[in-house]
Amino acid sequence: MQTSGETNSGAGTIAGDLLAWYDVHARRLPWRRLPGEPAQDPYRVWLSEVMLQQTTVAAVGPYFAKFTSRWPAVTDLAAADDGDVMAAWAGLGYYARARNLLACARAVAAMGGAFPDSEEALRALPGLGAYTAAAVAAIAFGRRAVVVDANVERVVARLFAIAEPLPGGRPAIRAATDAITPEARAGDFAQAMMDLGATVCTVKAPRCLLCPLRAECRAYAEGAPERLPVKAAKKARPTRRGRAFWIVRDGAVWLVRRPGKGMLGGMRALPDDGWSARADGHGEPPLAAAWRSGGLVRHTFSHFDLELQLMLCDAAGGASLAEGEWWPLAGIGEAGLPTVFAKAAQLALAEA
Repeated sequence: MQTSGETNSGAGTIAGDLLAWYDVHARRLPWRRLPGEPAQDPYRVWLSEVMLQQTTVAAVGPYFAKFTSRWPAVTDLAAADDGDVMAAWAGLGYYARARNLLACARAVAAMGGAFPDSEEALRALPGLGAYTAAAVAAIAFGRRAVVVDANVERVVARLFAIAEPLPGGRPAIRAATDAITPEARAGDFAQAMMDLGATVCTVKAPRCLLCPLRAECRAYAEGAPERLPVKAAKKARPTRRGRAFWIVRDGAVWLVRRPGKGMLGGMRALPDDGWSARADGHGEPPLAAAWRSGGLVRHTFSHFDLELQLMLCDAAGGASLAEGEWWPLAGIGEAGLPTVFAKAAQLALAEA
């Protein structure tokens, strides 16, 4: 890798070339103000950045539109019912983000409804990690901040031929990003880096001939940009096994609310046997009944695969169940079930 002095010597050229490219090629996104337009709403910037973590732009679009229509300001979101927000989030995955979203919105509302405008103060809000705080500070408030997401990581690793495997190479990538981040238009620069990684400096088959930084790119000069960044070998993902219970009565299905903390916390779900990321399920069905198999649901979480055996029964009128609610089968799509339980519901309805 270049020394810090060598990196800084080309920083102005890199930033200038990238911003000139961004002025022409910036992606039009629902949460973005284009170059030259008024400053961006911090609420929309923050909301989009939280949604985009480990999720694609295409997947986030409809969720962002739904959230901003239903809760157009951070104070609206702060006043929302937890269950409504979790249901609206269903399908986006990584549900701890939704719980952090509510905690942060309520903290901002308690401060008068205005986001703080410095990276340090943003970092102090619930659920805002280093990346999100830097992104909001730069994009919403124009503060100089070092913003490194997966796209930026890839661009910078190639630009400076940083070959140390991830995650060990991340400090060097961050230092190089810091060295080329300009004082002016820091938000546009961060978004330009993201766009470059998403549309030109892609994981496979990068479009180097279209890249505004091609002349500065060491990986391109060496003839093998696609090999960077080097990623550590993935660990084998374990497979967990469990059961989910589909209990119907009078055109309704029994749903429970999962505990507020932990996997899929606070969300409506089918009762299950206690499976988790660490262990197979082992609990008993929620009631004594003539259970029958409804098929197998397979689902992939970030750290494990799940094989969920669906069990079906018709509940007698007086069957005793623990805390939960009967939800109309005709409206099961509105229950906000997490994806794994939505799959189970589709399978059960198909069986019926």
